[in-house]
Amino acid sequence: MFYNIIKNFFLKKNVTKRLATKNLLSSNDKVVTVGILVDESYFTGTNQLIESIISQGIEAGKISVLVYKDKIKKKEVINEPFLSLKNISLSGEINKKEVNEFIETPFDLLVNYYDVNKSALLLLSTKSKAKFKVGFDTVDKRVNHVIIKSLVENFNEFVLELFKYLKILNKI
Repeated sequence: MFYNIIKNFFLKKNVTKRLATKNLLSSNDKVVTVGILVDESYFTGTNQLIESIISQGIEAGKISVLVYKDKIKKKEVINEPFLSLKNISLSGEINKKEVNEFIETPFDLLVNYYDVNKSALLLLSTKSKAKFKVGFDTVDKRVNHVIIKSLVENFNEFVLELFKYLKILNKI
């Protein structure tokens, strides 16, 4: 437990440094590929979220999901690539191949589907090579290009608002 407190402290420092030096420039590209970063500690409807995004016209094969969990039970089965605090070092390096691939993929849109400021999730969002990032209003405002005020449980409302703004911004 004490180790996790120290790890979170150093990860917060790492994220703060990244946010201070990072310039949020977005591209004018159309949205074709979508990455979804989900905190399954609070939201367990990842499949419904994906279905809602597919219903808005995004191809299922163009959507990638990365799940974050605070604690993973020994016999728990997770279908998507996942990450926990154990997979991140004190310096912010990630030791899982599929997570590093997710971060390095230049998605047209990254949906940060979490509403609690967790150091690990903020680190993943700031490290991501995504061209356009969307998230909730309760998360650090410097992480996302577009911020949507909604509750995590209302994924349909979130997706409708997201696509409304994407149409306004001429991204779809």
